[in-house]
Amino acid sequence: MKVTVDVGKTLLVDGPASVTLVSGVVEVFGYSMTQTGKVVIRDGKRMPFSVREKATFEISLGENANVEEVEGDTIPPSWENAYKELAALEKRPSTALVLGNVDSGKTSFCTYLANKLVKNGWKVAILDGDLGQSDIGPPCTVAYAVVSKPVTDLFNLEAVNAYFVGVTSPSRALEKVILGFTSLKDEILKQNPDHVVVNTDGWVEGDDAINYKLQVIEKINPDIVFCIQQNETLTPLFAAIKDFKKVMIESPQTIRQRNREKRRSLRELGYIKYLKNAKVQSIPISWVKIESDGEFKSLNIPFGVAGRERQVCSLLGMKPLHVAELKDKIYIVVGKGRWIDPENLRKTEEELGKKVVVSWKGDEEGLLTALYNGEGKFLGIGVLQEIDYIRKVLKIFTPVSSGVSTVAIGKVRLDKNLREAPVLQEEETKTSPKQI
Repeated sequence: MKVTVDVGKTLLVDGPASVTLVSGVVEVFGYSMTQTGKVVIRDGKRMPFSVREKATFEISLGENANVEEVEGDTIPPSWENAYKELAALEKRPSTALVLGNVDSGKTSFCTYLANKLVKNGWKVAILDGDLGQSDIGPPCTVAYAVVSKPVTDLFNLEAVNAYFVGVTSPSRALEKVILGFTSLKDEILKQNPDHVVVNTDGWVEGDDAINYKLQVIEKINPDIVFCIQQNETLTPLFAAIKDFKKVMIESPQTIRQRNREKRRSLRELGYIKYLKNAKVQSIPISWVKIESDGEFKSLNIPFGVAGRERQVCSLLGMKPLHVAELKDKIYIVVGKGRWIDPENLRKTEEELGKKVVVSWKGDEEGLLTALYNGEGKFLGIGVLQEIDYIRKVLKIFTPVSSGVSTVAIGKVRLDKNLREAPVLQEEETKTSPKQI
């Protein structure tokens, strides 16, 4: 359909939709556009087309998409002032860190800053640490991209590198997220950008969230911190930030609020994007290093002493598919559907003085993985299909076909349609297979 909008108004388009500017001049997140190709708005996203010169649009709407015309510019004036403060910093490269609640406009603001900076000829990198709503890089990662031209959606940028955390919420992996931030920022700085814009997740309320964000600020060491205020949710965090230049800015009044289901569907678009052209690859376990916070880290560890393995099997009253002994635990994997006598487990732990962690073949199916090369460069994500304990092979659905040296196994599980399944639970004392 064709829509004509007068100067001084804004056209809000909720995806899924595509918009072509037929005539006129509009601005989208600081990007001044004249006649353009098709701009795609993802499901769950809202894009504001602020009309600078009477404009005509050709719009195609998907299911549940919407178009609304509003008076004025939906970008708050404080965003322009924030950009001016950032641009005025003499230090190069300068780093700006963006904080805000869920659905407060953090990504929109980062896009706005990037467009304004690029317009003035600066080299800009965006470091995205919002695990659950990643725009740059796959979900469950910290990732960065270099912006060389104006963009309407950071999702369209290609990640230069990423750090796999393996969960959608930082509360479950604080140290890993911070390590991802710091290692990638160091890598970015080697490329001599003029500005680095750091986006963060929306976990900002409560003591744990505030302490985490203060750690992030300390490690990133930004030159300026932008806090997007929405219903006073950022006031305690803003007050807690010391020794850093901080600026409070407004959240757009027209920001779209998304429910949990909509945020999950946005993540699933990310899985689909980064698993395009994927095939099942068989990777010998002996060829790679396996990283995991759970039982899978034991896959690289041979049991070592045959007598010890016989002792474990004797105590358990069965021969597991896989046994690995760590300093404080013994990991065992048994066949799908097999039962372990709880009394035998207790005796084994008592005799050996170590916790016995039991998992079943099939528990690994659907877990999100990341693949790295020998230099630690992120190659892509995959979905673990199977661990073949007999042939000692990982079967991973991934577009990555070569150069894999490390496989990191996360906690997020995807079904065959690449939709998120319930989160993997760490059940170290279970004695019977999970109920499917």
